[in-house]
Amino acid sequence: MSKATVVGLGKSGVAAARLLKREGWEVELSDGNTSKTLLEQQQELAAEQITVKLGQSLELNGANLPQLIVVSPGVPWDILVLVEARQLGIETIGEMELAWRNLQSLPWVGITGTNGKTTTTALIAAIFQAAELNAPACGNIGYAACEVALSQRGKRAGGAGEAGEAFDNSSLLTPHSSLDWVIAEVSSYQIESSSSLAPRIGVWTTFTPDHLSRHQTLENYYNIKAKLLRQSELQVFNGDDAYLSQLGLSAWPDAYWTSVKGKDFLISEKGFYIEDGWVVEKLTATSTPEPIVKVSSLRMVGEHNQQNLLMAVATARLAGINRDAIARAVREFPGVAHRLEHICTWEGIDFINDSKATNYDAAEVGLASVNSPAILIAGGEAKAGDDTAWLAQIQTKAAAVLLIGSAAPAFAKRLREVGYHTYHIVETMERAVPKSAELAKQYQAPVVLLSPACASFDQYPNFEVRGDRFRHLCLAWAGGWKPARVELPELENSSQESIVQSR
Repeated sequence: MSKATVVGLGKSGVAAARLLKREGWEVELSDGNTSKTLLEQQQELAAEQITVKLGQSLELNGANLPQLIVVSPGVPWDILVLVEARQLGIETIGEMELAWRNLQSLPWVGITGTNGKTTTTALIAAIFQAAELNAPACGNIGYAACEVALSQRGKRAGGAGEAGEAFDNSSLLTPHSSLDWVIAEVSSYQIESSSSLAPRIGVWTTFTPDHLSRHQTLENYYNIKAKLLRQSELQVFNGDDAYLSQLGLSAWPDAYWTSVKGKDFLISEKGFYIEDGWVVEKLTATSTPEPIVKVSSLRMVGEHNQQNLLMAVATARLAGINRDAIARAVREFPGVAHRLEHICTWEGIDFINDSKATNYDAAEVGLASVNSPAILIAGGEAKAGDDTAWLAQIQTKAAAVLLIGSAAPAFAKRLREVGYHTYHIVETMERAVPKSAELAKQYQAPVVLLSPACASFDQYPNFEVRGDRFRHLCLAWAGGWKPARVELPELENSSQESIVQSR
């Protein structure tokens, strides 16, 4: 029996292991971490004859080498053991690639981009489903891709995907249900480890510096993203993105471009744009422009969501979906959790969860999309990137900023450097929420916005858990539960700067 090793015991890794076992492989799953949850999963998988090794990294001993290694999305592609495996001729692929090999007879939509891909993916899936197509969202949203592959092999996959977005696919993954399309949100990590993934339609939402600690250079990051689009039969691009539009037709001559600014800003002679409040389609250089759906049908705010709408409609039309299904899906689309998600309104103040804004660009868009003045909660594990535009947006829109997590001291320093002093280092979400409500009253701010501009790993397992904690605290506050008032002693240099010490 051929041996396969799966690295990483997340949802993706477990789904990949089960899929391989179904295909007749001897499967071993390894993870460097140990926890009660992982131990429980270890026992569950042992009952399925899948060996799980916890608390140890993959080792390649000469005796019993695997013929295949499958890597979960969170595992760096260039760690020493994977480089060694490839040098030894051991086939090494990502979980998304494994799913593709099982589902490549179906048409795929592959959505990638620095920001905007989750909302775009969810909206595309909603439109396809409104057209009565069995088209689950997977990858970085909804199910792990291998769970979708498992559902096609006669067994209920169950559970949410690696990212765990609050997007309901549950009715789509019944055993033996016949899929029409696969709608996959594909991160740079997943593209990197997928050699043959070739969607029918590829969508590129935005491109700004991100994940550079893993990809090293912007050029590497770009080339990884571009690989997915080059291998796609049809391509949809956000023509309002500064980086992508600069490349334009010289790099992507056959793509369908989009623009919220109107027909005159369309990069090519075919594409999708907004005019007189409508999404307009122009499929060829000579075709007559055709209105498809009213922009006002979309309940989500912000120009960036109009860009997402354009790309979703473009994808749907290229897949042959009619206007009625598009209009119905857009009208009913609620948005996605953790991305400008309205949690509650307390005494006229909206509490909004934008925990998915894990970099400066996403956080800038989040702040630009809400009413001002806003009370901003930011911080976490800082990423490399250009914070200039984000800081400028804070100066324009934020009445006060509450800083949490390990990035708080550095963010405070950057705010002082640009002359912004209305910040408070509160360290934790538990202190941020009540303080934000107090400040919103003080400044008559209509919005409290969690938009961290940071990863979550210093305090939370992922951005979803961070956003869920914010949601819980906000709902508890609005429901009448109030912790003791958080007193913030004044700093010597400013009557507005303050810090909360850990208790």
